[in-house]
Amino acid sequence: MSHPANHGAQQAASRGQAVEATVVRLPLAPAAPGSWLGVLGGGQLGRMFCHTAQALGYHVAVLDPAESSPAGMVADRHLRAAYDDPRALDALAQLCVAVTTEFENVPADSLRRLAAAGCLTTPAGDSVAIAQDRLAEKSYLQASGVPVAAHAAVRVLADLDACDETLFPGVLKTNRLGYDGKGQARVASRAEARTAFESLQGVPCILEALQPLAYEISVIVARGLDGQTVTYPPSRNAHRNGILALSVVDGSVPASVADVARQHALQVAEHLDYHGVLCVEFFVLRDGRVLANEMAPRPHNSGHYTQDGCLVSQFEQQARVMARLPLGDSDTLCPAAMLNLLGDLWFDAQGRRREPDWAGVLAVPGTRLHLYAKADARPARKMGHVNVLAPTAAELHARIAQVNAVLGLPDA
Repeated sequence: MSHPANHGAQQAASRGQAVEATVVRLPLAPAAPGSWLGVLGGGQLGRMFCHTAQALGYHVAVLDPAESSPAGMVADRHLRAAYDDPRALDALAQLCVAVTTEFENVPADSLRRLAAAGCLTTPAGDSVAIAQDRLAEKSYLQASGVPVAAHAAVRVLADLDACDETLFPGVLKTNRLGYDGKGQARVASRAEARTAFESLQGVPCILEALQPLAYEISVIVARGLDGQTVTYPPSRNAHRNGILALSVVDGSVPASVADVARQHALQVAEHLDYHGVLCVEFFVLRDGRVLANEMAPRPHNSGHYTQDGCLVSQFEQQARVMARLPLGDSDTLCPAAMLNLLGDLWFDAQGRRREPDWAGVLAVPGTRLHLYAKADARPARKMGHVNVLAPTAAELHARIAQVNAVLGLPDA
């Protein structure tokens, strides 16, 4: 098995470059409350991690360049610097017993520098680097024994001429930096793919064949430093304009599909020798097959239901891994759902700024509101989410419909 922990060294050696050994000091015992945990990134995922780690008694340091950020404003210490600032990274390594990232586009070399300084990084820089490149990601998914959609690398325009006809219709995606529907285009033919490739500035892409999709699901897996793992029940996800709108855990995913998806997520984590919280997204096809779509090396939007729907949330699992604590119970307490709140809600039909009716939302039984303290609401910007709980699946969907009615959202 090839692990990211030595993958970078192997590549460097094959190029004839000198390789410096990286030594990570792993504590023999759990980190005591009062120890420092670090986060690269100041967004909402970091904010929710801060709250959770602090509830366990840990101090949190956030490294983020913004003067004010959702995580920076609640952290015990905010190191305001670029993600690749050597002094800031060294200061973080000296302060913290472990460091994680709250978004996948943090420079992988920053995590490698932290590890070289003896700071535990979860996940490792090489794991993050794989998730940042869609082609490398597909290769690792396949190498872990998990099926993916048929695809081809498109590095230059001529590559499209060589693509198999079975890849059309398909989706052309940039290899790097695409998320929430950005950096991709549906293409019905080779000619459309050529036009789309040029509109994406000719950057390296991947062409994936469209699938006969029934629905989409995702699985959150946590893996400790000792190889202990837990998975959460798959959430069934609905998207609107390329952005996740709703995640539901209500028993509607057949047990056979859920078992396959959870096993696939474990295979990916083990093949990567991954430590931390990982989300793997899947397509469920009309014939029942389960294909991996992509992975995120961090807690994920579709796992926010775990904050209120599970005894131990995805963020607490993240903190437990970093502090070398046992992983927690991942069972759901009852049917649960997460509704994404985008900046569009802060504007009326005439484009005038308004505050959504939070009192109306909270009047719906079983609701929990999570806002991210972002002052600047913009269309498509993630501003918060609502978790909805209910004793039965039918009641859950009734409550989701009530929340949508209050906020003026269409049913997902």
